Amino acid sequence: MNKTQKASIFALMIYLFAALLISCAFTTMFILNRLPVFAAYLSLIAVFAMPVIAFFFMRKKQSPAEPDSDERDNIIKQKAVLAAFISVWILLIAANTIPRFFVGEAGSVPVDLLSIIHIGVFLGAMIIYSIAVLIQYGSTGKGEKS
Repeated sequence: MNKTQKASIFALMIYLFAALLISCAFTTMFILNRLPVFAAYLSLIAVFAMPVIAFFFMRKKQSPAEPDSDERDNIIKQKAVLAAFISVWILLIAANTIPRFFVGEAGSVPVDLLSIIHIGVFLGAMIIYSIAVLIQYGSTGKGEKS
């Protein structure tokens, strides 16, 4: 597993954890009408735990001769950025049309909800980027001849 794969797996874990925290906070704030105390404590623990986990997870190379990245890694990253860019537009369209179903055309969206929507679009794009990187590494050949 090279450095790009490790970074994608770690980023995917972080973004999914953040999406879980945001959904818990959203449910607590807007459905239960309380302050999200549990999500705040959990995120505080995560802020201190994630750098420690990243240090041990990302530091070890598979072999000392392994380069940080090569042409294949750069092509995979470019294709993943394209997939994330397309997903941003799809998610922005969804973020603009879905609230219309809940509040109607004459309704108003709370200001707090707008920042959560934008963070959700960012998290969705980054999750798609990480998944696109991992799928491309899994679908390409490992050097065997056909």
